[in-house]
Amino acid sequence: MERVVVIADVDETRVLLSGEVDATLGAELATACSAVLAREKPIVVDVREVTFMDSTGVGFLARLASRAARPPVALLSPPPVVRFLITKTRIGSLLDVREDEQDVPG
Repeated sequence: MERVVVIADVDETRVLLSGEVDATLGAELATACSAVLAREKPIVVDVREVTFMDSTGVGFLARLASRAARPPVALLSPPPVVRFLITKTRIGSLLDVREDEQDVPG
């Protein structure tokens, strides 16, 4: 199962992250970041299925948040491990944290 999936919709670009988001995904996250930012559409990152995240994942979210053409980047249903990291690193203030799918416009 892929742990990084980019879905290019007409109105938005969605990134689905799952499992362990760590340094082993560095190349995939860099490729996804470039593809997502090139679209210049609103960005939704779905992290519901993330079980672990390290600084690689945090860096990915920070890059998206700081370079998005249409901020803020929406972060969908962060589990406790992700919520802890975005709070401690303070990048949560750069993201629009949404608790469920209905909170995401589009």
